[in-house]
Parts: sequence; structure tokens; C-alpha cells
Amino acid sequence: MEEPTVSVVIPAYNEAESIGEIVSRIRSLYPDFEVIVIDDGSTDGTAQKADSAGATVYPHPYNIGNGAAIKTGIKNAGGDILVFMDGDGQHDPEDIAVLLRFLPKYDMAVGARSIRDQASLQRALGNMVYNRFASYVAKFPIEDLTSGFRAVKASVARQFIHLLPNTYSYPTTLTLGVLRSGLSVKYERIEIHKRNQGHSKVSIVRDGVRFFMIITRICTLFSPLRVFLPVSFLMFVLGLARYIHSFVTQGRFTNMSALLFVTCVVIFMMGLVSEQITQMRYERRAWPRKVRKLSSEAYRQPDARDQ
Repeated sequence: MEEPTVSVVIPAYNEAESIGEIVSRIRSLYPDFEVIVIDDGSTDGTAQKADSAGATVYPHPYNIGNGAAIKTGIKNAGGDILVFMDGDGQHDPEDIAVLLRFLPKYDMAVGARSIRDQASLQRALGNMVYNRFASYVAKFPIEDLTSGFRAVKASVARQFIHLLPNTYSYPTTLTLGVLRSGLSVKYERIEIHKRNQGHSKVSIVRDGVRFFMIITRICTLFSPLRVFLPVSFLMFVLGLARYIHSFVTQGRFTNMSALLFVTCVVIFMMGLVSEQITQMRYERRAWPRKVRKLSSEAYRQPDARDQ
């Protein structure tokens, strides 16, 4: 039986100092893998370095965003399995084999960072909050919502390409989309290296708000009641509190209490309707084709850690 092919997709923006070494190591460790670098409008020769190292380069005319680069990679990759990793040297190419061990048993395997691997304490605390929120949405313990190092079946990734944003939050959308669709995800702890150059391009405030909006949007898309029900319950609690206060102080039922109770019912009914629409969409959904099982030879590489 023919073995499934693997494509390594690397979005890169001004990573000339590290991209050549990363591509060379991947080519050395996994000579049969397709290596794709999406140059997202770099101005420092990133594309030339990647091409010289043996990667297939797809350039963007200007900087569109990390998510846009991933979408370009998904569209052009020819592998049955896609591996996404950063081009700044934080991810170890040897860990690609670690993630591939879990496919095709799982639909996606993600390299999870520890708290000490976060760029700053603020980023660590922020990711903890979003991991908890996303876990509530997905009904699954999410260890690292924003990790950019993952292996996923190509057929699965293509299902959600239209949902992926052009910015840095594509891992959030892809993770929640996969989990809320009833597909499987495996988290595996990996070691993250310090960036070879520069600093993270993610803004804590700007991208933090964006992550929250994306989680909420994906939640309403795949499981609307997870959003509508808490809001409806909040309106009920406020209405009840307002009624008790007005009854004790004024001895009557006020218009504000009535408005809050009506709002509670309206939001709840909107959630039910949205849930039914979501269910009908799933009934017409085409499931991804199966991926052949990877043999150990497909990702075997020398034990470079011992050299």
C-alpha cells in the first residue's frame, strides 16, 4: 500500500536568518517530505534563503498575515498530512516525527508549550485564560490554543480553510473547528527554543481581543447554545434581582424587570433556532476521506539529539 505523503508548511515574514537552516534540517531529516515556505512579503531575502535550502517558495506580494500564509500553504500542499511550523527557529524539526506518531489515529496532533516556554508572564497568563475559555467552548481540555506547531490531515485542514483568518489566530480557529466538528486532537508536550532573531509580532492587547472574538465566533458557529444559554441565564438573573429589589422597595413589578425577562426568553429562543440550523448544516456535511496509516519508516530519522 502506498504511504501517505507529508507536506511541511512554514509561513515566514522576515526570517532570513533562520529559515535556511530550518529548511535544510527538515530536508536532511525527512528527505521524502515536501517543504513549502510561504514568504509573506518579506524584505530581507527570506524567499531566496528558503529556495536555496531546497524549499518550494510561494511569495505574497506584501505582508498579508500569518493566517493568510497558512491558507496559501494548504491550497498548494500536495501531501496527505500537513505539518505547520514557524520559521523563526522556535520549533525543532526533529519534533515533527513526534507529532506524526499520532496520525492517523488522531485527526490533528499539536505541540503544546509549557508555561516557561511562553514569551512573557503576561502572554502565559493570557494563554491560560484563553485555554480555559476554549476548553469550555469545545468541551475538551485544550492545553495550548495558540500553538503554531501541529500536524493535521490535509482533508481536515481544507474543511476549515474558509474560516481561517488572515492574522495570527489561525491555530485558534482550526483547533476549535476540529474539536467542535467531533474530530480528534492530541496534545504532546514539546520544547520551544528562543527565537533566533527579533521579537514576537503578536500584540497582547490587539491580538488578545481578536482571539476572544474568534473563540466566540467559532462557538456560535459550531455550538450556539454555549454562548446564548449563559447570556440568557444572565438576563434571567438580572431580571429576578431587579424584581426582588423593586418588590421590596416599591411593592411592584417594574417595566425593567419585564424587559429583562423578555430578553432572557428571546435570547434563549434565538439560541435554539441557531442550534437547529447548525444541526441541519452537519447533516449535509461531507466527511473527510480516510488517511492511510503512516508506517514507522515514513518518519524515521537519525537520532540527532545523541550526536
